[in-house]
Amino acid sequence: MLKTALSSLSPVELRQLIRRGEYTDQTSGLAPGYTQANLVILPKKLAYDFLLFTQRNPKPCPILEVSDVGSRKLHRFATDIDLANDFPKYRIYRHGVLDQEVTSVEPYWRDDLVSFIIGCSFSFESELITAGIEIRQITEGVNVPMYNTNIALDPAGRFHGNMVVSMRPIPEEQVVTAVKVTAAMPRVHGAPIQIGDPAKIGISDLAHSDYGDAVTIKPGEVPVFWPCGVTPQNVIMQTKPDFVITHSPGHMLVTDVKNVSLKYQ
Repeated sequence: MLKTALSSLSPVELRQLIRRGEYTDQTSGLAPGYTQANLVILPKKLAYDFLLFTQRNPKPCPILEVSDVGSRKLHRFATDIDLANDFPKYRIYRHGVLDQEVTSVEPYWRDDLVSFIIGCSFSFESELITAGIEIRQITEGVNVPMYNTNIALDPAGRFHGNMVVSMRPIPEEQVVTAVKVTAAMPRVHGAPIQIGDPAKIGISDLAHSDYGDAVTIKPGEVPVFWPCGVTPQNVIMQTKPDFVITHSPGHMLVTDVKNVSLKYQ
């Protein structure tokens, strides 16, 4: 199905398509106006430490919802949902190493697993577009570029590491607008963490992203960096827990909740 046709699907229709394995690509630009989410699934014995870690690092890890132990359902952000099948692509980490990338984690599901649904910057992209700002990776049909940084996170229990950021090129005259629009949505990362100076946060080459795809930066545009929900994957690689499931970067859960409900009122 063409991306233009996909963008007209409701969140439920899109999740059902993904659940059947008929769409496995990244989700930027799909179901505009609806909140998208990152994923971390880990054993109950690690859940408290991870929850504490997210509370100490709310910009890269804004929690939207936490599942019951062993449950593949949510209570608020979606009803017709199967957390083991409704992300287009998942990653399975064992001892901090990426072991598999799959389109369903149903065969790996365990009764002791807890799912953390984390806000995603794809959610504010439709708000930026409404404000007249082009989202380059949507225009170019690729995944958003994401980069590891030197920004240390506050540790909690066994979890520690550095922040990951996503980048969007913004025309200089629209940077203030982009900051205002995204600052109003802290539950999906909020305002940028850095503007215009990638070296200051440890990024040496924008043409080679650590996750996702590089995009064109045109003359007169500034690279703007937001905290990113791929941060837990970088943390997992540093702290090496036995078993963790995440989404594949850019392959998000599309929820039933409108972005407007996450804005400051």
